[in-house]
Amino acid sequence: MPLETTQFIVEMTNVDTMTNLHRATLENRGILKVSGDDTVTFLQGLVSNNVSNVADNRAVYAALLTPQGKFLYDFFLYGQGGAILMETERDRMTDLTKKLSMYKLRAQVDLEDVSDAWSVIAIWGLEAPAACGLSGDPGTAAAWHGGLAVIDPRLAAAGVRALIPADGNPDLPGDAAQFANYDSHRLMLGLPDGSRDLVLEKAILLESGFDELHGVDWQKGCYMGQELTARTKYRGLVKKRLVPITIDGALPAAGTPVMLNSKKVGEVRSGRDGRALALMRLEYLENADATFTVNGATVAATKPDWAEF
Repeated sequence: MPLETTQFIVEMTNVDTMTNLHRATLENRGILKVSGDDTVTFLQGLVSNNVSNVADNRAVYAALLTPQGKFLYDFFLYGQGGAILMETERDRMTDLTKKLSMYKLRAQVDLEDVSDAWSVIAIWGLEAPAACGLSGDPGTAAAWHGGLAVIDPRLAAAGVRALIPADGNPDLPGDAAQFANYDSHRLMLGLPDGSRDLVLEKAILLESGFDELHGVDWQKGCYMGQELTARTKYRGLVKKRLVPITIDGALPAAGTPVMLNSKKVGEVRSGRDGRALALMRLEYLENADATFTVNGATVAATKPDWAEF
């Protein structure tokens, strides 16, 4: 069956999930504060997006790669006065700090883990931006409850990300939810979650939607891994894509192969409650007669409506 039919469906996000307003604390996220006179120029030569666009009213999504263009870290960059707050995986914060410190040389830059000072909150649903006093494009940010709120720089449908002082107790909009609820929401949208979905030192940004999700700036000039990333785009070398899947059976472990008959055509990444992401070979997604399985259970792949492939 073709892409637009039942095997590879362009699936609309669950209406109830989008219409109702929910919030969850993302305790797996940490904050690294980068400050000093050389903050922008230091990060600009390292990360995939244009750091000069970061301001108190603008956030961006970006990644740090190996020199060979393979994934190491992804993060959101928020402006705070003259400093930049990097929101990333909390349990990898020490490693990220060490990696960035390797490149400081004589740069006037200070790196400080301020995770304990902030709570990272996700607020999602159609009313999320308005409930947080926001309007505009993804990445639009504003001061809010002593911290800031931003329309998710990747995709407006993902909702709002907010940094709130950890010692504050504001009355936040939305029904209180758990991390699992937000995780299901982002799986439905097909959004990767750092090293849960991108294999360290192997994953390529464009296989994981970073182009459509505004994680790469093609005009900014050199950064770590820029040459391979640009070559992948302009030579049309993307042969796999990270896509949402639903599994008619038990949730497989990350790394489990997705099979077409006896051939491996993909690999499961993170998942929850019958949903997951999988890195799939595009040529097989277009197979009209394809029936995918994982551990014998039938799998249906879903093309996100934001994806351009």
